Amino acid sequence: MYKLNQVKMSLLKLNYKRLLVGVLTMAIVSCSSPWDERQEIDDANLKVTLDVAITNTAGTSQFTKLLVQTGYDKILAASKTYTVFVPTDEAMAQVDPAILNDPGQLVNFVGNHIALTAYSSVRTETETQIKMSGSKYLLFKGTNMIDDATITSADHYAANGVFHVINKALTPKLNIWQYINSKAGTSAMSDYLLSLKDFSIYASDVAGKVISAASPGIFADSLSNSYLRNVYNLNNEKNSYTLFLMEDAGYNTEVDKMKPYLIKKTNNPDRDSTAIYSKYFTVRDMAYGKKYEPNNLPATLISRFGVEVPIDKTQIVGQPIRLSNGIVYIMKKVDVPLAKRLLIKKIEGENVYSFTSYSGSRNKIFYRDKKDPFGVFFNDVMVQDPGRGEFTLYYRDKDFYSTKYKVYWRAINDRQTNVFQQRLRIGGKSVTTGTTTTWTSTLYDVPLTNVELNNYNEVYLGEFTLAQAIDIDWISLIAANNTVNGNNSLTLDYLKFIPQVK
Repeated sequence: MYKLNQVKMSLLKLNYKRLLVGVLTMAIVSCSSPWDERQEIDDANLKVTLDVAITNTAGTSQFTKLLVQTGYDKILAASKTYTVFVPTDEAMAQVDPAILNDPGQLVNFVGNHIALTAYSSVRTETETQIKMSGSKYLLFKGTNMIDDATITSADHYAANGVFHVINKALTPKLNIWQYINSKAGTSAMSDYLLSLKDFSIYASDVAGKVISAASPGIFADSLSNSYLRNVYNLNNEKNSYTLFLMEDAGYNTEVDKMKPYLIKKTNNPDRDSTAIYSKYFTVRDMAYGKKYEPNNLPATLISRFGVEVPIDKTQIVGQPIRLSNGIVYIMKKVDVPLAKRLLIKKIEGENVYSFTSYSGSRNKIFYRDKKDPFGVFFNDVMVQDPGRGEFTLYYRDKDFYSTKYKVYWRAINDRQTNVFQQRLRIGGKSVTTGTTTTWTSTLYDVPLTNVELNNYNEVYLGEFTLAQAIDIDWISLIAANNTVNGNNSLTLDYLKFIPQVK
């Protein structure tokens, strides 16, 4: 009986040990990486730093010489952890001699093969963006591709990192903005994009130009250029973009289509503001915050401004140009219909810029979260019991085209049992004489209009025409001139201004 109990206890201890080993094994598998396990690898390189380990690797002597020539050998002898992508001698033979003979380019070239932190080829990620020494980022794709080079011999560990042997040198590529600079004088669209360093599309761009002037450098354009500030910063190496760069004929055709809608007054006889803004509202829809390779380039793209842009692949000239932060397609033309280019203005009721000011007036304004009878959630604003007539909510918006607009509102009267009236004044400026304030130079006045009970439909208010493209700083929603609460309410879900194609 004693021996039987001893056997049972032994089996129990054995099973417990097996269970413990299993748990530890799962923990190691789930938490470890090849770099964490480097101490278990029987490799002489683990006793030396990366500079020595690469020197000891056959077939990479040309890159090793460059490490010494640029001083990167001393960096790779330090205690920090690095990954080095080492081109073979055959790969180095294909490098442009102009790069190797220019000290500045050479430092950038070598640095573009070195990353801080260890990156093993044993990975689960499809793509990892890696910051290289310098300003560039490269994509580590799958388990054996870095940018467009293939790893031919992976995971050589050293005391302070890991290196991989690759079949192609990682020559630094231009980014999209650098490529645009390289096209200066040969591309009308590129010349215009570059000109926005000196011209401010919006008043807020001026501050960026001041800062840029005080901090010159390779990234100064990111602050000063109105396109990089307001559309996408194509000088940013960290993100990826797509740019459609039109040839001159197609570009000029698109610009000319916009000119009737962007008529601008100018005080400078040497500056054609209409042309400047027509170009801007053409090219702002040509950049996208994602890299689209040819095999995933959709037939239609939506610009960040909401314009639907058809992409006709038959208009692509040659091969796409792959750059460090994205891809450029040279296009014969990108034909965007005016009906898509001219954006509808929708001003949300809750986005109040200002309002009638008196003691307690803010307490009369209610910002509401609602659900309409169709089950759609929306936000609106309502003014109740203001205690005085002509309570006013003010709105503003920019980039109105020089064309006719049809005007609508959706205004929900669901808190009262009576119909009330409100009106809309578009544009103008206030003039105060003594205690009396009047408005002059209004663009359009919508008379008092009934706000019917529980009407969730858009209501047509009329139309007006702008002779020039402008920003409208004063769009006023005005209550009835009535001191009886309930008859002097205001409500607005949204205003809609629909531009008409001429």
